[in-house]
Amino acid sequence: VVFADSEGDLKVLDAYCRHMGGDLSQGEIKGDSVACPFHDWRWNGKGRCTDIPYARRVPPLAKTRAWTTMEKDGLLFVWHDPEGNQPPAEVTIPEMTAPGEEWTDWVWKQITIDTNCREIIDNVVDMAHFFYVHYGFPIKFENIFEGHIATQFHEGVGREDMARPTKDGQAASTGNSSVAAYYGPSFMIDELTYHYPDFDIDSILINCHYPISPNKFVLMYGIKVKQSESVSGAKANALAAGMAKFIAIGFEQDVAIWKNKTRIENPLLCEEDGPVYQLRRWYEQFYVDVADISPDMTNRFEFEMDTTKPVAAWRREVAENMER
Repeated sequence: VVFADSEGDLKVLDAYCRHMGGDLSQGEIKGDSVACPFHDWRWNGKGRCTDIPYARRVPPLAKTRAWTTMEKDGLLFVWHDPEGNQPPAEVTIPEMTAPGEEWTDWVWKQITIDTNCREIIDNVVDMAHFFYVHYGFPIKFENIFEGHIATQFHEGVGREDMARPTKDGQAASTGNSSVAAYYGPSFMIDELTYHYPDFDIDSILINCHYPISPNKFVLMYGIKVKQSESVSGAKANALAAGMAKFIAIGFEQDVAIWKNKTRIENPLLCEEDGPVYQLRRWYEQFYVDVADISPDMTNRFEFEMDTTKPVAAWRREVAENMER
């Protein structure tokens, strides 16, 4: 349960009252505590029971779990470690927007997907699927893994055979560039820029997910757009909403593949498939005890794709499609 104390600071506790299991999210805030709707036991942000109105005293053992949190860019992050360790100093989330910059509000969407959440992680190194699944045209692709961060650098151009007609006077995009980094196993920040002949549109895409079973996870994603002379005010807000719908189509394309594929632990790869095994080794660090994290899970690894062959093949395919 998340609640704000009298100072406006957000606090996170276990959802159910340690007394008789009442749902604290159905209670109300009283002073600096959240009151259980079942028997009015009151819990402060540190997880201590502060009052039981009908009782002579509060039992000394009346404590519940308080979660370590961080607020940044209007988002609340909750630290989870099954071993009870506090977050190391180097494990953090960067600022997503600089002070004073004008951005639209976040536009958020959420879906539940019936597959293992590793499928979405594999996309970090999967250049080819952008062409075949998302109808993009990657021309540059690079990965860097280090510590708890896995980054994808991606540049692409539009596909003539998939180009959507533009309105009169509307400029067509000349391409896009993206720097997408996972900070930990499930929170990605994507600095996504769409290029036009006379201007760029800068946006930030958040992709975050959590598993609810071995073969089901919840995906939440949000986007906001930086305002500029070319894109400002209501136009920027409308653009953010439109981009959220566009991103939703992209995830729907992924889901159509995921729900019909099988899980392959030892995929048969070609050179242009990227560092799939290295990415999965990086990902494994989040599923073992801290003492079992090995250097090959966290050491810096860099890989830049040689796009010569795929780009040539895709250009031929696009040309053939245009001739039909």
